[in-house]
Amino acid sequence: MSKSVHCPKIIDSHAHIDFPEFDDDRAELFKAMRAMGINTALIPGVSPSHWENQLHIAAQYSCPYALGIHPWFFSDNYSAELSELDKAVNQRSQEPKFVAIGECGLDKLRGGDWEIQLKVLEHQLTLAKSLNLPVILHVVKAHSELIALLKAVKLARGGVIHGFYGSLEVAQEYVKLGYKLGIGGLILNKDAKKLKACVTNISLNSLIIETDSPAMGPKHLAEKRNTPLILPSIIEEIAKLQKKSSVLVSERMFENVTQLFDL
Repeated sequence: MSKSVHCPKIIDSHAHIDFPEFDDDRAELFKAMRAMGINTALIPGVSPSHWENQLHIAAQYSCPYALGIHPWFFSDNYSAELSELDKAVNQRSQEPKFVAIGECGLDKLRGGDWEIQLKVLEHQLTLAKSLNLPVILHVVKAHSELIALLKAVKLARGGVIHGFYGSLEVAQEYVKLGYKLGIGGLILNKDAKKLKACVTNISLNSLIIETDSPAMGPKHLAEKRNTPLILPSIIEEIAKLQKKSSVLVSERMFENVTQLFDL
């Protein structure tokens, strides 16, 4: 019997496959993903200037997608950009492939003006609440501020803390609020002790897997560009940390992402 019969179904819950780093070989990458049992990738939005190409790629490859404004990408004219987001979201609210608001969030290292970051995020959280959609959240050095906001807004569908790299205590705060943790290529770094300890002690029900391609690849990656093809390695590492089978972990990750985003 061929191995492909047992090939688990895998979804990359966060990959920027619309970015120009994939323009030369996007079709080949999707073919390679399918050969590894990676069904699809959710493509998050980052700014109005990116949405047109993002939506084109999502339609071309039948990918689920989110729309949002990332804290790295808003401009001085952020009010107009939020209006564009409202319009784009309302136009697509009934499309099955439109599954979340994001990528949005807070970033004290690389984000823009802090007060504007807060306004832009609060708008998007309110939008997600009004549409009963989950959110895809980017957070760097701002967990306490984000947790306070999420407690105040109380999104019924929750969402995912993308690229999670925090402590077990912070993870448990998010889990209590109904959010999942996005675990990516950083888990494959030997020095990621805090993240490994967190994943070891968190329920599989609270995790989903992602790559943030083309960024956030593990240190040992030979190719500078990250891709969804590292997902089986992430599954194996989670399985090792949790002392469970890779098949069980793979199945649970698939269930978690399909339930969260209603895929």
